[in-house]
Amino acid sequence: MEDLRCSSNIIHEDIVEKVRDEMLEEDRFLDLGDFFKLFADPTRLKILYALSKEEMCVCDISALLQMSQSAISHQLKVLRLGRVVKTRKEGKVVYYSLDDDHIDKVLKQGLEHILEK
Repeated sequence: MEDLRCSSNIIHEDIVEKVRDEMLEEDRFLDLGDFFKLFADPTRLKILYALSKEEMCVCDISALLQMSQSAISHQLKVLRLGRVVKTRKEGKVVYYSLDDDHIDKVLKQGLEHILEK
């Protein structure tokens, strides 16, 4: 196996300074980490995948994933608080969908990455 460690102690100060100038504030990295944590749970990923196909209510998602409505509601709350899904109420039924196209793109790019050979 090839050793990929740097064999010199040369610091490319121009590169380090350029990237340092473009680094985000610490809070932005914390927010980004929280965002990606939403995608780290298989149940939430299944819900997001389903919602990328069609707007659905808790009952629909529960039937699809063969899980309790309470478990689905909990995960939807986490996703809603993370601004990954949004709701629409029609009479007594609350429908869930992806919050915006960015969420669909993140999901699709993640799938594309793991499926490429």
